[in-house]
Order: sequence, then structure tokens, then C-alpha cells
Amino acid sequence: MQMIDVQVHAYERNHPRRPWQGTLSGPDEMTGEQMVMAFDHEGVGGAILVSPYSFYRYDPDYALQVYQHYPDRFRLVKPFDPTLDDIEEDIQAWAAQDGVVGGRVMLSPPLGDPYAPGIGRILEGCRRANLAVNLLSWHKPSMIGDLAMRHPDVQLIVDHLGITQPFEPPVPDEPFATLKDVLALARFDNVAIKISGVCTLSQRSFPFDDIWKPVLKTIEAFGLGRCMWGTDWTRAIKLVNFHDAVAAFRDTDRLSVGDKEALMGGSLRNIYRCPDFCL
Repeated sequence: MQMIDVQVHAYERNHPRRPWQGTLSGPDEMTGEQMVMAFDHEGVGGAILVSPYSFYRYDPDYALQVYQHYPDRFRLVKPFDPTLDDIEEDIQAWAAQDGVVGGRVMLSPPLGDPYAPGIGRILEGCRRANLAVNLLSWHKPSMIGDLAMRHPDVQLIVDHLGITQPFEPPVPDEPFATLKDVLALARFDNVAIKISGVCTLSQRSFPFDDIWKPVLKTIEAFGLGRCMWGTDWTRAIKLVNFHDAVAAFRDTDRLSVGDKEALMGGSLRNIYRCPDFCL
């Protein structure tokens, strides 16, 4: 089984030539080289590398640099700026880069309003460019449903189960309280979901037995063909290490080998339209 992580973040240490624009929970750096070493240690074939908004805002330059060094290990997603007057040109330029499979829209307040004209322009631009759109909406999953109805021909992907995930302990008392609202999105055929970062919602130590009831409900609602596993490394570092985030799914007996092959890579290749990635 060749595992592919649906979301990781790579970045350099803060320095004047590529200064951080903000901060994100994680180590001082997680370079492409360091990430590939972690992959090799855990038997992970590759990942969708999401350029981290918190550090680099809408600039994907470092993600592109990592891809140039490791084209067999990464595919790329970057956030799009809904306020850009020339957002369509930005999308086309991004789609023309080798290794690119998608874009990202930050819907969580105060970054995005799903009814803002720029959001619709991004989704329409991604439809034309044949790019999947990752949507971060931790506060109101119904916003994704609204977009799915208005843009039925766009492949939408719900980031991180659509559930607010902590950056550090403690885990909320009822971490899956909004899961019912997220599962309602399964009725839209153009919506897939990342089962990513879910170990950070566990109130138990490894192997995080309490995540499985909501995880299996999600798989049942969406079907394995629309579900993708991921660690959200390195955002999750204060709650779970990379080994445990991988092993919790790789080594579980709650999923068959075939189910793991779909959840941990197979579905991703179809959803992101990269059929040969890590094969």
C-alpha cells in the first residue's frame, strides 16, 4: 500500500529573504527535505503540499521550490486571494505550473465570505482550469453546501472534517459536536472530505480509539471514494506526532486493506485528478 497524505505544510525558518507573514503552531521549520525524511521513516509515499497561508499568505514560491526538488513526492495546492481583481489570471498561472492539483479558499471568519463575488470567481476559475478547490470552513459547514449548489461542476473538498480542530491542548469536551452538519454535505456529489488532523480531536492517547465512531460515520456518509486521510502535519505537532498520526490509520484493524488503500491514497488520486501520483 502506497500511502499519500492529503495535507501537509512545509516551510523554511523565518528569514529576511522569505519572511513569515504570521505564525502557525509547529516547529521553527519543516523543510521539504525534513518532510521527505519523515515520509521515508513512516513509509509514506507522498503528500499534497498545501502552501501555508499563516506563513506565506498567497505566495506559493516555497511550495514550488520543494516540488522542484521532490517532484515524485508532492502535489501542490495554494490559497487564492478573493480580493484580487485579476484572480482568474492568477488561477490560470497557478494551474500551468507542474505538480499543481488545486487551490484553497479560506472561508473561516474573518478571511472569507462565501457570498463575496471573489469566491464565486475563484470557483469558476478553478472549474475552467480543472482544479479541485479545498475549502476551510470550521465555523459553518453549511457555507460549503451553498457553494456546492451554486457550483455543481466544481470539485470541492472539505478541509479537516469541517470541524474546528485545536492547535494545542486541551481538546474540547465535545470535539465532534458539529459532525452532523458536516455529514449533511454528503448529499452533494461534488463534495469530498479530508479526514485530516482528526487525531487532534482525540481525548485519548495513541491509538486514539475515540475517533473511530465519527470517522466511520463520515466514511459511511460520503463513501470511501470521497474520503481522504491526512495528518495536517505540522499544524498538529502539539497534539500528535507524525508517527502516531500515520500509524493510527495504517495499523488499525477497523479498516480492511482495500479500505486503507482507498482512504490513504486511492481516492486522492481520483479526486485531485493525478492518477499516476506515487505509483
